[in-house]
Amino acid sequence: MRYVFSNLGQGLRRNLSMHIAVVLTLFVSLTLVGLGLLLNQQADKAAQQWGSQLQITVWLCKADDDNPTCTGEVTDAQKDAIAEVVEENPEVADHHFESKEEAFEKIKELLGPEKFDGPNPAATADDMPESLWITLEDPDEYEGITSAVIGLAGVSDIRDARETLEPIYDSISALQLGALGTAVFLVLAALLLVGNTIRLAAFARRREIGIMRLVGASTIYITMPFLLEAVVTALVSVALAGGALAAFVYFGVEERLADNLGFIPWVGWPEYLNALGLVAIVGPVLTLLPTLLLTRKYLKV
Repeated sequence: MRYVFSNLGQGLRRNLSMHIAVVLTLFVSLTLVGLGLLLNQQADKAAQQWGSQLQITVWLCKADDDNPTCTGEVTDAQKDAIAEVVEENPEVADHHFESKEEAFEKIKELLGPEKFDGPNPAATADDMPESLWITLEDPDEYEGITSAVIGLAGVSDIRDARETLEPIYDSISALQLGALGTAVFLVLAALLLVGNTIRLAAFARRREIGIMRLVGASTIYITMPFLLEAVVTALVSVALAGGALAAFVYFGVEERLADNLGFIPWVGWPEYLNALGLVAIVGPVLTLLPTLLLTRKYLKV
């Protein structure tokens, strides 16, 4: 192990500029991969709150509803009748009811639970309307189900926010594709840099490797310094990418976006940990896999 760690230090010093180039390239590419995952989770959170572009929401009557056609809280019989109409409509792909409690939890998550605690909360679960979320087969075919549901007993209103939400989802999708597309090119650049680094390292140690072959050194013994260099490079890159993603979540999302656009459910630290987990897996794979393949070629062990 003394030999292995000694060669690790020598290898890092000999090809310091190449290792720095690999670290910087991996850092940027892993950060973009993490951002792509965060944006994907952001789209999922928005869809959970507002529905996707394939969804419309049917608000059901509540006790003190503003709609004069509502005579009181929607009944189970009325919900069964509404569900039957929805199930028979060919424009509908799927549907599910959302209870008062589920709607209340969404509001608490969006606005903060502290506003709903104490003796005088801003709202309670009883203030929330029940709703029916309908997923369409085709986002452009919705008039049939809308006209079929709007006049039913127990229905207060229908929300079709697809025209409002479409620019938001399109922007998120464009950013996501841009981040992941750029990450792919940078990953390819990182793989080429790793290959060049291994080739230069093998060339610098060619005499030493030849002697080790003659005395019967094992394959793993010869390749271990190269693998450790790849691990160090990956760990540094993952740490930098994790720090950049954490800074984005804290300074970009929590300090800016969440304060200025509080009506949007933004990603937070749980989503950051998911992105960090993916980055922590992808980073070592991008360095160890090409190292294992190329050492067999350049070292001929």
